[in-house]
Amino acid sequence: MEYQKILTSIQNEISSIDNTGKVASYIPELAKVDAAKLGMHLHCINSGHYHFGDNTEKFSIQSISKVFALTKAMLLLGDDLFERVDVEPSGDPFNSLVQLEYENGIPRNPFINAGALVVCDILVSKLENPKNDLLDFIHKLVNSKNIGINRNVFESEKKHSHRNMSLLNLMKAFGNIKNNIEIVLDLYIHLCSIEMSCEELSKAFMIYANGGKLLYNQEQIVPSRKVKRINAIMQTCGFYDEAGEFSFRVGLPGKSGVGGGIVAVHPGQYAVTVWSPPLNPKGNSELGMYSLEQLTTLTGLSIF
Repeated sequence: MEYQKILTSIQNEISSIDNTGKVASYIPELAKVDAAKLGMHLHCINSGHYHFGDNTEKFSIQSISKVFALTKAMLLLGDDLFERVDVEPSGDPFNSLVQLEYENGIPRNPFINAGALVVCDILVSKLENPKNDLLDFIHKLVNSKNIGINRNVFESEKKHSHRNMSLLNLMKAFGNIKNNIEIVLDLYIHLCSIEMSCEELSKAFMIYANGGKLLYNQEQIVPSRKVKRINAIMQTCGFYDEAGEFSFRVGLPGKSGVGGGIVAVHPGQYAVTVWSPPLNPKGNSELGMYSLEQLTTLTGLSIF
């Protein structure tokens, strides 16, 4: 497959597209990001790296980090995790309170905010230093320690976390949050403030393309059965109330973040990341969605 030729074709096409998306502004620090930034990086299991644009520039990965948190929680707790968080698409905005009220404090899936907060609560219970442990886990996936958090994003997000605090209080009332809500929220914001590049994210997500094995040394660090389940949740829940649209247009498991990043996985083939900060009304990168749609169209390959 001529991936570099295909990526160059995508770059040339989207350079002429009028981007109608809006950079996330509910976290003030994210609103400062240059809307013109654009990068794409594909890491193929068999043939290496292909890329264009700002693929090595770090950005706030936001909700993409929920995949790493879920993986860590599944390794620690196994299937017992899913007694506290479901695996169904939400069909509602990622920060909805209404659904939680109707469903007795059990979030629909681990990728909406409420579900990720439950995952963070579990990590606080199970790990002595969850912040460091999660960063160490990502460092191992990427084979680099050059990954940390953006302190300005962390502080900005912490000042504007009233909605997430409400989600925590509601779930606490239903008995589905066990720890101090301030500690759980602090871990959640820490995760969302992690900075990575398209290249680093593609390397990290190779674990989900390679059956749970690190590509650089073939060490099995996530059981293949758990990788299958994580990919399934990404497929059905990775894009909030636009998950069906992403499956329809792109046909790959993936996860988005309001920092403008999208990572997608073709099991057995590659992991690919796109970064373009302007978001569509559902909170997903507008050009990122289009770029990945073009990738599976031009290659003629998806999981379907």
